[in-house]
Amino acid sequence: MEFTQSQSVYAEIVQKAWEDPQFKGELMANPAEAIEKATGHKLNLPAGKTLVVRDQTDESTVYINIPAMPNTEDVELNEDQLEAVAGGHGGLDPSMPPPYFPTDPFVDYL
Repeated sequence: MEFTQSQSVYAEIVQKAWEDPQFKGELMANPAEAIEKATGHKLNLPAGKTLVVRDQTDESTVYINIPAMPNTEDVELNEDQLEAVAGGHGGLDPSMPPPYFPTDPFVDYL
């Protein structure tokens, strides 16, 4: 499996936070600035968006991230989805993640 550029950057940031307590502190205090400093690239967060970093290294705690609800008002099905519905497909493919879960934490931000 090959990582995308943003997945590789994410992995590097996590690795650095594990290994460097000072960086981890900077990342927790000001995520965008710490990531920009570490990567040499400016983050392009959309207006009104905030980057939040939480320390989830406590192995005695289970964390659950609740994503935003998907906007389904203007959703249009593609040809394959229309075919599946027209063919009486029984539902979503359980091997595929729900479409609203982020799979690439920095997609469109680097």
